[in-house]
Amino acid sequence: MDAHQVAYNEKVAAHLIEQITKRRMEASFAPTALAAKKEVLGMIPAGSTVFRCGSMTAMDMGLWDEVSKLDDVELIEPYEPGIEPAEGMARRRRGMTADIMIASSNAVTLDGRLVNLDGMGNRVAAMIFGPAKVILLVGMNKVFPDLESAIAHVKHYSAPVNNIRLNMPNPCVETGRCHDCRNDTRICNQWSIIEGHLLKDRIHVKLVGEFLGY
Repeated sequence: MDAHQVAYNEKVAAHLIEQITKRRMEASFAPTALAAKKEVLGMIPAGSTVFRCGSMTAMDMGLWDEVSKLDDVELIEPYEPGIEPAEGMARRRRGMTADIMIASSNAVTLDGRLVNLDGMGNRVAAMIFGPAKVILLVGMNKVFPDLESAIAHVKHYSAPVNNIRLNMPNPCVETGRCHDCRNDTRICNQWSIIEGHLLKDRIHVKLVGEFLGY
């Protein structure tokens, strides 16, 4: 990323932090994924339970391996290879009462709203109410001018790319565009727009000055 993009990201992040803070949420900026990973690891106290949600941003950062190595920290891992679907569901339910949830947001608007679309709904449900602390890792590629552009990005880019990643038998996998299907395997079922929070600073948005996730 060249110096002009770096400067742009820093200016936009500074504005976003102000807007998110006005909505009773925390926000901070890390210039790189490596710096963000170190800062997030420093936010996890000993004795915590940490709920892992689906996030390519966290995965690409190598965050989960580092969390699993922390002393006296339990990672609630619904994506562990080889577990039965019922066990994965049980871990998702347990994650709703975790000390910390780490995920991403599909999009953030310039005025500080968090926009998300879920398949099962456990991620957006936990963001709204459940874990005591929610940490959202957000690359600057997920920042959009307004609600309309954020929703369009999630529906027409994030969702098809995730369908391709998961190899779901939905029409967007073949065409690369949303068909608003009604398949049993549809992963676009629950929209969430977080305008703010009554529990001040429960949600922490960690903006990252790189292009991460979808």
